[in-house]
Amino acid sequence: MVIKRVLAGLAALIAGGTMAVTAGGPAVASQAPAVSPSASFIVSEAQFNQMFPNRNAFYTYSGLTAALDAYPGFTNTGSEEVKKQEAAAFLANVSHETGGLVYIVEQNTGNYPHYCDATQPYGCPAGTAAYYGRGPIQLSWNFNYKAAGDALGIDLLHNPNLVQNDAAVSWKTGLWYWNTQTGPGTMTPHDAMVNQRGFGETIRSINGSIECNGGNPGQVQSRVDLYQKFTSVLGVGPGGNLSC
Repeated sequence: MVIKRVLAGLAALIAGGTMAVTAGGPAVASQAPAVSPSASFIVSEAQFNQMFPNRNAFYTYSGLTAALDAYPGFTNTGSEEVKKQEAAAFLANVSHETGGLVYIVEQNTGNYPHYCDATQPYGCPAGTAAYYGRGPIQLSWNFNYKAAGDALGIDLLHNPNLVQNDAAVSWKTGLWYWNTQTGPGTMTPHDAMVNQRGFGETIRSINGSIECNGGNPGQVQSRVDLYQKFTSVLGVGPGGNLSC
């Protein structure tokens, strides 16, 4: 079943907070590819620090590189240009979602009780208010924690706090969404970049139901601006189809 990602009541950063990945139905429980040795990340630590000068110390470069083996095709598919564009696209969306990698958890605590879909057979074993947004793409809802955990081989349904306490796990959940979920779009963000469909398609897959087709042009432009900034840091052109 294709995930339909909506941002319930969080169309922008609220009270200095961050947005949260939410969904109207269970995510596709894609399994992570078999682990294989990852090549060095196409973004250097110095470039990462340049992109995120005010980042929270939780979001470590080493945590990100430790997570790469979960999805070896990420930033490792296609030409050097495509690899850099995918890295810039992922990090730009992540930056937008977390206020520049500042926020680890969703800031609007009033939303916390709303992310438990009790109709799921496994329920909400960590508590009905335990599945709020966490991590670089702000994973939310019990069914997303279940699907991401199943794919990664980590019991996130019972231990959702791992996403805010373990940097590698946190990054892996972001990579899970990026590489396996289509959201309200028609393709995963990874496929959008490696097939050169453009940065705009990644926005559609992450929050298109709220932001695209004129829904929130300011938020779209924020993502585009970050993408162009990060491609500049990596010394690569942004390509076409930047907006949605």
